[in-house]
Amino acid sequence: MAVLEVSEYIENYNEILHSIDSDKVSKIKILSVSKSHPVEALINAYESGLRVFGENYVQEMVDKYETISNEMKRNIEWHFIGHLQTNKVKYIAPFVNCIHSVYKLKLAKEIDKRAKENNRIIDLLLQVNTSGEDSKSGCEPREAEEVIRSSMGLENVKFVGLMTISGLESTDEERKAEFKLLRKIRDEIEMNLSIELPELSMGMTSDYQEAIEEGATMIRIGTAIFGKREYTK
Repeated sequence: MAVLEVSEYIENYNEILHSIDSDKVSKIKILSVSKSHPVEALINAYESGLRVFGENYVQEMVDKYETISNEMKRNIEWHFIGHLQTNKVKYIAPFVNCIHSVYKLKLAKEIDKRAKENNRIIDLLLQVNTSGEDSKSGCEPREAEEVIRSSMGLENVKFVGLMTISGLESTDEERKAEFKLLRKIRDEIEMNLSIELPELSMGMTSDYQEAIEEGATMIRIGTAIFGKREYTK
């Protein structure tokens, strides 16, 4: 797979920044999604100034972490954004900063356990299935509040917001409705539980503009930064 030059990452990232309204850009965290790209791509992206990376697969994330320099290990903010099995949590707990794909109490408890073993606090986002697609992970919208309520006693994890992935077949209007629903669920949980959930992780290369319009604070960008992936599996 071709790896972009450092200058190309700078150009791609700047294009995304320039596409976001100037009054909103400072409020948006852009995750550079490096999944399925080699570690050399991540290194070049880091050299271009990027520091926040998202990965979908545990083994790939661990392999990259173990390969990079100590300087990069210290400076990179790691976000895990893919489906996470409880038996895989222990591998990323020593270094992951935020896990976007928590959808049930059992998983939150396992992350809490592993975070405690590593003397860390790990931020969590609750993944909600706002499109209703069977292929999408995430809890049902009606279940979201109870998952967070039941997790409030955990000491080594902290829910900081919600995450969703728009439907594969959704129209532009349907995607907007899905993003709006996530924000509505977040607002209701904040009010009912008297807590703050400042983060809304929603929107990717194809739909981040709609997500930002509906209140996204984190967008997950892969193709627009790293180029198209070449899958070998």
